[in-house]
Amino acid sequence: PWERLKRLKEAMPNTPMQMLERAMNIVAYRNFPDDIVIKFIELAHKNGCDYFRIFDAVNDLRNMEVPIKTVKRIGAHAQGCLCYTISPVHTVDYYVENFKKLEQMGCDSLCIKDMAGIISPKRAYEIIYRCKEEGIKVPIDLHSHTTSGMTMMSYMKACEAGVDIIDCAISAISWGTGHPPTESVVAALQGTPYDPGYDMELLMECRKYFLQVWKKYAHLHRDEARIADPSVTMHQIPGGMMSNLIVQLEQQGAIDRLPEVLVETARVQRDFGWPPLVTPTSQIVGTQAVLNVLFGRYKRVTKETVDYIRGMYGKPPGKIPKEVYEAVLGKDWEDKVITCRPADLLEPMYKKCKEELESKGFSPREEDIISYAIYPLQTEKLLRGEVKPEFTSDELPLITDLKGRRYLIRYAGEQYEVAIRKLMSQEKK
Repeated sequence: PWERLKRLKEAMPNTPMQMLERAMNIVAYRNFPDDIVIKFIELAHKNGCDYFRIFDAVNDLRNMEVPIKTVKRIGAHAQGCLCYTISPVHTVDYYVENFKKLEQMGCDSLCIKDMAGIISPKRAYEIIYRCKEEGIKVPIDLHSHTTSGMTMMSYMKACEAGVDIIDCAISAISWGTGHPPTESVVAALQGTPYDPGYDMELLMECRKYFLQVWKKYAHLHRDEARIADPSVTMHQIPGGMMSNLIVQLEQQGAIDRLPEVLVETARVQRDFGWPPLVTPTSQIVGTQAVLNVLFGRYKRVTKETVDYIRGMYGKPPGKIPKEVYEAVLGKDWEDKVITCRPADLLEPMYKKCKEELESKGFSPREEDIISYAIYPLQTEKLLRGEVKPEFTSDELPLITDLKGRRYLIRYAGEQYEVAIRKLMSQEKK
């Protein structure tokens, strides 16, 4: 991964590169100590990353302090994000006040991260207009997906409210759970005060190139991912989370209970204090909803649910009911809940990871140590030369007739997609 970043930067030296950094989660699903977060950001910048889009799954600004300070110290661009969701807690005032705090923390720009594509034109206008009216000076970015089908309208209202940046994708890889198409948005804004002035002919050249890339990776396409799903405005479940729910239910032979799980997901989100459904909280909420439907409410709970309720992912946006605390943590729940920043409880890891790798016979680079800290099993296999690519570029496009019901399965720590179809009987052969 580090080599890929470095080679991309070498090929595009004049184009700023951006990454999505999950605050103290970095690029994983759990909190890491400060030394690992700081070193990761330093190395990402050294290898070619210029902009860091920093967010926390529960919008706990304490979890964003170290990443923001580190990005500012090394001279990169810190973009502070708030995850967008719909709840009694997530009001216009909530977003405006927290964006003010992020600006005060030193962010170079701000971003509304609408991962499920559910922000309405009215709400987009209200948040951005209020931010501008109340004195926020740094640029504001609206990041949304076209999952619900209404994002193009939301983008237009955002422009009218004074948004500085809207996130798009070249048309070949847009729509559905992707972003609005760049060329279409540019064409729509021509002749308006919001015209970005992009060269449409050059954009068409980009489109032509990425159409070939799209065809090259045809075996990974899913038609469902390119179709608008307005129901997301009701259940707020992003596309990736929905896929996980379906897989979990199929593995339990209970796919017919999906409607119950969708209802239960909303109940769990409320029980958990209204966390936005984004990685990793979407997985935590979704998995717990499946268990609640299959075995009874909170009769079985995951380790991640326990950690979340304890506060190990940060402070929830809203209040968690006492009965939920008791159901998950027990009668002595008050003794188990933390109020500090979760990473304050973690011991430094960098030196320990370096020593572990050296004891296994490696002479690790700084990048190897950070990779090992985040993904130890995968990194060790990589360093031993045991990792084989799923496919290589020169093998594409892959021609496959593998059709039938598809499942995601995990075996020996690896994830595989398996398709099962009925074969002809011997008699028909």
